[in-house]
Amino acid sequence: MNLTFRPIETTDRDFLSAVYASTRADEMALVDWDERQKAAFLEMQFAAQHRYYQENYRDTDFLVLLLDGQPIGRLYLARWPEEIRIVDIALLPAYRNAGVGTQLLTDVLEEAAAAGKPVRIHVEGFNPALSLYRRLGFKQIGEHGVYLLMERPADAS
Repeated sequence: MNLTFRPIETTDRDFLSAVYASTRADEMALVDWDERQKAAFLEMQFAAQHRYYQENYRDTDFLVLLLDGQPIGRLYLARWPEEIRIVDIALLPAYRNAGVGTQLLTDVLEEAAAAGKPVRIHVEGFNPALSLYRRLGFKQIGEHGVYLLMERPADAS
């Protein structure tokens, strides 16, 4: 698997918005809105999230994930003195449950282990990726609204 990264660019906005929208597809299937309303809502939500991340996570790598040179997702990764924080990770649907996320997280966990730092991520309790995090040794250490704070300790094997 040839996974590489590059920093996000302003020209990636439509791609990043599409990745975001894909993470909300199940939720959007439940609302009685037409496609135009759904698109407007998702664009508004993406813009707010994107702005928040850019303003509040200054020392973060905002990366586009590439598989064989093709953009397939995003990884926003903060390397803080006390931890490595996965601010956001999302893959397009075609690349979910195909080993990409496992490889990506394994690489992050290896970096963290070498640095002697835990890896932490906030994840919604109903997110299907929660089972992947647990399989990789993450444990819940906190809760913030609908988000669980998960941690993989530095010394986990």
